[in-house]
Formats: sequence, structure tokens, C-alpha cells
Amino acid sequence: MKQNLALFDLDNTLLAGDSDYNWSLFLISEGLLDAKTHQDRNEQFYEDYKNGCLNITEFLAFQLKPLSEHSKKFLDELHVKYMDKVIRPMMTKKAQALVDEHKAAGDLCVVITATNSFVTKPIATAYGIEHLLGSDPEMVNGEYTGGVTGVPTYKEGKVIRLNQWLEARGTKLSDYEVSHFYSDSHNDLPLMKLVTNPVAVDADEILTAYAKEQAWPAISLRD
Repeated sequence: MKQNLALFDLDNTLLAGDSDYNWSLFLISEGLLDAKTHQDRNEQFYEDYKNGCLNITEFLAFQLKPLSEHSKKFLDELHVKYMDKVIRPMMTKKAQALVDEHKAAGDLCVVITATNSFVTKPIATAYGIEHLLGSDPEMVNGEYTGGVTGVPTYKEGKVIRLNQWLEARGTKLSDYEVSHFYSDSHNDLPLMKLVTNPVAVDADEILTAYAKEQAWPAISLRD
């Protein structure tokens, strides 16, 4: 049996919420970030993302700086609390059922998200998905520097990173007779246009309109 490919966006797709945006709010609630200086910028970056005009370089510098201020050990322990308090309530039964369906079919399942891999790897694992492509924080001597490594997985960056990842596995996108990509965001149109089965999930207005024009399926994964 020839293997198919199943790609999943994470925030507002598999999750009923945004793990990046909520990570900043969580750090504020834990007293690790100053609300006054941080919250307004967090809100503005989130609006820019939704409007398709996010400066990913500026955003990652903002989002990864707190990682450089704490040890990896402390951050990993903090993330366990974040999973329990914030993320698990955003994981839906419908999303898990969709992932399980693709896994049962033997599909190669990958989460591909603009959010950094420190925040998102444990979430992908919680859904039972081994492979994650996210914006990768730079590490030196086992600790985060606040920088980023490689191409951020945002807009066309998702296409670049997926192609690099598949090439490293000795394949390419066209090798997969069937390729699915589930996303809520018009920011993911560059990759959605390349797969055989793009699916709009609880989509924003721009993606909803485009999906309707193209007769792409539109679903909801909210319970």
C-alpha cells in the first residue's frame, strides 16, 4: 500500500485556540513577563498574523526572547503546567478523531506550524503525531539563545521547510498520490494550493471565501 501524506496546522485547527498567543498570556499569569510591556505587543502581533501582515522575524525575536532568560530544565517543567492548564482544554475530540483516522490509514502525519517548536512539539506528541515542523529556536550548549534556526514555517516558509524535510527522507511532495493539508488560515494558502486535498478547518474569512471558490471541503473540529 502506497503511503499518503497528512499535514495538520496546529493553532485554531487541531487546537481550539492559539498556542503561541496563549503562551505569552501564560507567562504573564506566571509572573514571568510584565503585562504592561508585553500584552499590547502580543495582541498586535496576533492581529497582524490574522491580517496576513505579520513580520515573522520581529515576532520570533519577541516570542523567543523569554526562552533565553530561563534554563531549558525550568522551561520544560513550565511547559508541563502550560499543557495541563491551557492546552489540553483546547484539544478537541474531533481533532483527535481526525488524527487517529489518518494514523489508522497508515498516512504519514505531520504537524506544520508557524509557532516555535518548543511550544508545539509536546502538543503534537499529545495528539500522537511524531513529526513536527515548526519555527526552530536556536540552542547553544543545550540552552535557548532567543534566536531562530533555519527558515520559519510561515506562509511560503511552510513549503520550503516541508520540501527540505521530505528531501531529507528521500521523497518529495509529488511522490504522494494523496496529500492532505488541514488549516484555518489564509496564511497557509501557499502550501494548501500544492496538496491534492486541501481542507479548510474553522477557517478565517479569507480562506473560507477562497475555499468556496475552489470547491475545497470545509469542516469544523470544534466539539
